[in-house]
Amino acid sequence: MVYAYELQKDELMSQQGYQGAADANSGQGGYNSTVFLVEQVLSRVNTATLVKVVAVTNSGGVSPVGFVDVQPLVNQVDGADNATFHGVLHHLLYFRLQGGANAIILDPQVGDIGVGIFADHDISTVANTKAQANPGSRRRFSMADGMYFGGGLNGLPAQYVQFSTAGIKIHSPTAVILEAPDVQIIAATVEINATTSTTVTTPTFTVNGATVLNGSLSQGVGAGGGGATMLGPVTVTNDVTAGGKSLKTHVHSGVQAGGSNTGAPV
Repeated sequence: MVYAYELQKDELMSQQGYQGAADANSGQGGYNSTVFLVEQVLSRVNTATLVKVVAVTNSGGVSPVGFVDVQPLVNQVDGADNATFHGVLHHLLYFRLQGGANAIILDPQVGDIGVGIFADHDISTVANTKAQANPGSRRRFSMADGMYFGGGLNGLPAQYVQFSTAGIKIHSPTAVILEAPDVQIIAATVEINATTSTTVTTPTFTVNGATVLNGSLSQGVGAGGGGATMLGPVTVTNDVTAGGKSLKTHVHSGVQAGGSNTGAPV
């Protein structure tokens, strides 16, 4: 309702030929004069506005929270609606989701659109010392004391963590890397679907449970070879070949034909 009233007021002032902050009623009576003065003072108070990042100190590396330079996007206008662009606001601290030494590193990038909010006192001393201090000057509600919160009007993401009723999806067009001294996956089922290959590099590899291999198995490929030890028993449905000799169809030389069996292996 307040917004609609302001639109009607602006339209009436335009029809009556008034330009600027004052109208025909601004000086009529003590109340209207006081309201006009209060509105003039409030017009100098900066609260929040949309801004675009034009420079950033960090680029996704492991580092303390950095700073951004931003361009306010909502222009200033005079009583005749002539636009005056804001200058670039330099060295605004930006928000990172962090608690202690735990953080999500997602630094702003040039071109991002977000929200600039402005403190009621000079925060420069605290920003530089990271400690409690008096205001750096007497300025109030200044754009120089801004802080940036990003992601307001950004476009389609190419890399993301998606939360939905179907679950959590992590998508990256390049790589996903997990670094930790211990990584555990606890689930009823775990599936790994690799369209090209899967490589595991480790000194030891242990599987606790029944193992099913649907496909061929190669051990010791290359010049290095490698040994294989099994506790057994081992059951083979078809055949086993060792050194080119079939376990099922091989014959023994140096024996005389007859009904006797060959001796035990030596």
